[in-house]
Amino acid sequence: MSRAQQALFGFVVTAALYGQQTASSPAQPAPAGLETPWSIAPVIQELAAHAGRLLDALNHIDTKAWEQKGASETYSEQVQSCKVQAKAFSDGAKALAANPEQLAASIQLFFRLQSLETILGSVEEAMRKYQSPAGAEALASLEGEAGPNRDRLQRYIIDLASDRERQLKITDEEAQRCRALLTAPTSSKSGKKK
Repeated sequence: MSRAQQALFGFVVTAALYGQQTASSPAQPAPAGLETPWSIAPVIQELAAHAGRLLDALNHIDTKAWEQKGASETYSEQVQSCKVQAKAFSDGAKALAANPEQLAASIQLFFRLQSLETILGSVEEAMRKYQSPAGAEALASLEGEAGPNRDRLQRYIIDLASDRERQLKITDEEAQRCRALLTAPTSSKSGKKK
């Protein structure tokens, strides 16, 4: 490897390390549209607390009484599934709030929330039919409280994914440029001394 190639290689490594350092630095401003980790963390923590409140409400549902009124055992399974999802969501949200820049964990958490909301719709219908319309409305109202935070999390995930794609594109372009410089033929004059 020639000295020019070694110097270029050293520059690329230094630039990459500097890029990693500044990307993780909280003093660095976020790209337009992307919330900072410290501004989205309280939103995620509130979603975790909300899941805890949902779990508490679900623990007060007596599906055995529903079955005595003719409800399918499937509703008991759905309530149990909601409890498991709410607990897992709460735990996952607490962990994500500590490091909100984890894209895969953010997506997984959002999918879990969507799954929970889908099953809750069925549970609310069963409550309306086999328990009380007021109880179903209370559960729906409690579920709806997470709407603004859920929407904010969704926007954050989209912005985070877009930012990661942008960073990957820049990194790839720079790698291609450096590869072209390293593999470019050297001129015969550059090797001669005057």
